[in-house]
Amino acid sequence: MTIQWPAVYDEALTLFVEYLRIDTSNPPGNEAPAARWLGAILEAEGIETEYVEILPNREAVFAWLRGDGSKRPMMLCNHTDVVPVEAAYWTKPAFEGVIEDGKVYGRGAVDMKGCGIMHLLTMLLLKREGVPLKRDLVFCGVPDEEAGSVWGMDWLCKNRPDLVDVEFELSEGGSGSTQLLGEEANIFSVATNEKDICWLRLTSVGTPGHGSRPHYDNSAVHLVNALARLAAWERGVAITPETRIWLDRLAAEGHIPQIESESQLEALVAEHPGAHAMFLNTLNVTMINAGIKANVIPAKSEATIDCRLLPGQDREDWRQQVIQVIDDDRISVEFSDWGQDQPVSVDWDTELYRTIETVVTEAVEDATVVPGVCVGGTDNRFLRQRGIPAYGFIPVLLSPEEAAGFHGNDEHLTIENLNMGVELTHEIVRRMAT
Repeated sequence: MTIQWPAVYDEALTLFVEYLRIDTSNPPGNEAPAARWLGAILEAEGIETEYVEILPNREAVFAWLRGDGSKRPMMLCNHTDVVPVEAAYWTKPAFEGVIEDGKVYGRGAVDMKGCGIMHLLTMLLLKREGVPLKRDLVFCGVPDEEAGSVWGMDWLCKNRPDLVDVEFELSEGGSGSTQLLGEEANIFSVATNEKDICWLRLTSVGTPGHGSRPHYDNSAVHLVNALARLAAWERGVAITPETRIWLDRLAAEGHIPQIESESQLEALVAEHPGAHAMFLNTLNVTMINAGIKANVIPAKSEATIDCRLLPGQDREDWRQQVIQVIDDDRISVEFSDWGQDQPVSVDWDTELYRTIETVVTEAVEDATVVPGVCVGGTDNRFLRQRGIPAYGFIPVLLSPEEAAGFHGNDEHLTIENLNMGVELTHEIVRRMAT
């Protein structure tokens, strides 16, 4: 069967818009309608499908194309939930799938419903082609990734390990970019590890009082001073084994100079947050809560800090560093509901990595493919802990504007990238399965 790609692109676009219209903001999640929507499409093609209820209205969907068993299964994993929207700051409706100027707008366009459509079309096309497979292909749409995966991949690994018993997995965490450190270049990063999520809660307790009088024990002021010290904290860069490979391979391709020292690295990445985060323990204030009334001095003030630690860092050591920088006994620093195991690295020199590299370099002029570290958190970490080469990779070339859509306003994916992702995902998986 010869694939008629223009018709496939049209189908993908139609499905993408429909998918973006399903509001799966997490919290609260409510991902079951998305799981059922995906499953209905797969079932209509005669593809074996199963729904797993984890909580009421929170389901995962699995589907299988069966191979002859001569190779072990491969999973295409995508999450169905999205982060909430501050609609007042969007110029387009977030849940209508608006198409404008070659772009599709909607929450989840890049994170990660676009990739979900790429995985879905890959399953549909291989089924329609009747391609004899050497390994089972598993489609997996899971809830709760955006809130830590407790009711998603973490739950599945603990309660349904049979569903995730695969040799390889593809999900989010890496992709292509049209720029490297501000310069034009087609760089594709395949994530083999990710930073450790280490959320902290800062709590300040003071003396309440009337807002009309001078006051010297205001919990909000103590907290603000602590946050100011953390914001001014200068932390140096560090090179991990994974990022050393990233640097060396980019240097070998002539994209950057050979990095011999951390000061040289600091100068190279300091002005580029996406790259800088790969070499730095990051810390950002994301939530602040204080006060009950305009004229009441707050007795208690709290802030949540989103910290992402480099692979191999110790969480308790980091918490102690934060306490030392704050240097104020009135501020308590505690871990904020995060008890999951630390991420582990997986080998990049595998059949799947080499297939990705071959397909991408054949399709994209001047493409460079490198192993990398995802600076966010993904469902891959749970599979890596089981020894599975779980790679973060979506075969698209994101512009800086598209990359800014991750958890940002006016999130969008170009139709050109959707088409590229559909075609290259199909080719990578086809080669892996045949």
